[in-house]
Amino acid sequence: MNTSPTTSVFEVNRPLAFALLCAISFLLLFIKKNFIEYETAAFEFLQDRPEGTVLRLLSALQFVSIPLVYAWKFTVIGFVLWMGCFLFGFRISFAQCWGIVLLAEFVFVIPEIIRIAWFLWVETDPALSDIGRFYPLSLMHFFDYYAIDPRFAYPLRSVNLFEIGYVFTLVQGVHFFARRDKQHAWWIVSCSYVLVFVLWLVFYMVVYK
Repeated sequence: MNTSPTTSVFEVNRPLAFALLCAISFLLLFIKKNFIEYETAAFEFLQDRPEGTVLRLLSALQFVSIPLVYAWKFTVIGFVLWMGCFLFGFRISFAQCWGIVLLAEFVFVIPEIIRIAWFLWVETDPALSDIGRFYPLSLMHFFDYYAIDPRFAYPLRSVNLFEIGYVFTLVQGVHFFARRDKQHAWWIVSCSYVLVFVLWLVFYMVVYK
């Protein structure tokens, strides 16, 4: 049964959306680096030392790698989503799945904006470790970052309200292209992306040293 809308944001021009996402990510990273990380006491202490030069080089690589990281991420998750659609017998192309993942990534722009605002106007004198551990509306806020086993830090940051919004967006995209009941889209996303995401977190906790 076709219950999807006839038009959707998922039909947006993909190269244009990709370029816009990269531009936004570049701008947010620039603000975070120059107005937050480079202003920390640790970075100011190291800036005239060889370690400071290394940190700046690594920061520069982060800017260059933005489109490469996104392209790799969207390809992997798009393939996982496409395989889920294929196994459930839904005729959705890989390009459409790639586009769904691309549009869903815009959800993660919101926590980056919140993170920047937090350290610019609330916690104005953070340590570098504070910046790395902070993720808004995540399970990490229920634990003491410095007291828990480090292997649990990444999984606790990864389980957050925005990840749920990301899943909802994937479901909406599959629902639009599949032209089927949304319940089927939930099954596809749950048995593909959500399953792989949970397995990845478990794997990370097991192999972390």
